[in-house]
Amino acid sequence: MKRLVVLGAGESGLGAALLAKREGYVVFVSDGGTIAPARKAQLQAAAIEFEEGKHDEERILATDLIIKSPGIPTTVPVVQQAMQQGIAVVDELEFASRYSKGKVIAITGTNGKTTTTLLTYHLLKEAGWDVGLAGNVGKSWAAQLLEGDHAWWVLEISSFQIDGLVSMAPHIALLTNITPDHLDRYNYQMDRYIDSKMAVFKNMAAGDFAILNLEDPFSKTGLDRAPIQAAHFGISLLEKPKQGGFCNGESLLFQVKGTQAIIPVSALTIQGKHNFLNALGAGVAALLAGLNEAQLLSGYQTFKNAAHRMELVRVLDGVRYVNDSKGTNVEATYYALGSYKEPMIWIAGGVDKGNDYSVLTPLVVEGQVKALICLGKDNVKLKTAFAPHIAQIRETQDLQQAVSWAQELAEDKEVVLLSPACASFDLFKNYEDRGDQFKAAVVALLQKQSA
Repeated sequence: MKRLVVLGAGESGLGAALLAKREGYVVFVSDGGTIAPARKAQLQAAAIEFEEGKHDEERILATDLIIKSPGIPTTVPVVQQAMQQGIAVVDELEFASRYSKGKVIAITGTNGKTTTTLLTYHLLKEAGWDVGLAGNVGKSWAAQLLEGDHAWWVLEISSFQIDGLVSMAPHIALLTNITPDHLDRYNYQMDRYIDSKMAVFKNMAAGDFAILNLEDPFSKTGLDRAPIQAAHFGISLLEKPKQGGFCNGESLLFQVKGTQAIIPVSALTIQGKHNFLNALGAGVAALLAGLNEAQLLSGYQTFKNAAHRMELVRVLDGVRYVNDSKGTNVEATYYALGSYKEPMIWIAGGVDKGNDYSVLTPLVVEGQVKALICLGKDNVKLKTAFAPHIAQIRETQDLQQAVSWAQELAEDKEVVLLSPACASFDLFKNYEDRGDQFKAAVVALLQKQSA
């Protein structure tokens, strides 16, 4: 019997272990941290051996295949040794793909990939397609395959997961954009990060379809560095592609393989230029899968986005409070700031990832941001960047204080926007925790007012 080791007992690792067990592998799970009790119980029920708090290198290296958690870098010594010995090290998605007959729509990018993935899935599901959702969202693909396959799978794929792909070939792949992020994983070399993102297309053939953002310079660089065989489709807010999707500000206009569709932007439940791009990408993918204009319209009108992405929390005294805690890099915040014409109170800050804030200056200089509230342990860089352009800057490490100040500063028809442009780990568990605390603080304002 073939032996298989799973490194990491998170969502993807557990699913891979259970699928491998079903397929006849002798499975061993190794986690350098602590395995959650519920996951231990599932491993024990499946008679899968495991260890936690360590990696038994001798046992790990005596295997035929390693499935590695995407969070574990290839620089970890035991992974390096395995690769040197010729042991294949793959991602859970690569392994799961070997046991699915469904067509894959793979979606990656630095920004917008979760919204685009959820919207693409929703469009197909709403149209009656037999479709599953997996990858970097929800339940692992491997775990879902234990329950059954689907004719289509929509997968959100991070660069870390792409790095672990060997033969998986999406039928449709979409790259939303590439901006500097996670560069510590790529030795601070942008070209390596670009190559990682572009590798989502590497196994695709001429009968497959690639969707790219025509406005993104790094995607163009990637295409020059690694030409792809799949047929190209573009999305843009600036130029109308021969094949793909274009938004003129009033409508989404699609031209896809002889099919035309026009969707008014007023029909979308997500707004802002970045979301128009997300909607274009999802629409092109859905049309390539076989949907028509009527099905697109129906799906767009009923879509509900994930939390923490330009999420309207409350309107209080005419002021909109918007939670964009998922805006963890400058590019995401650029789109968030550009989504409003009204004056705003901007709450930003956290763990700076080598950010270049200069790209945000034009939006700030226009007078759109009337106050900046810095939320982080180290706000020097943020304050230095915007002190010449924003008259009022305050700083705090207390999110409730930030929201209270925002209420004090904001006036009727203005916006309070949490879009940090930074990671959350200095003050919060993660971006979800930050967003949840923001929403709780806004709700507390409402309760205080009604008391």
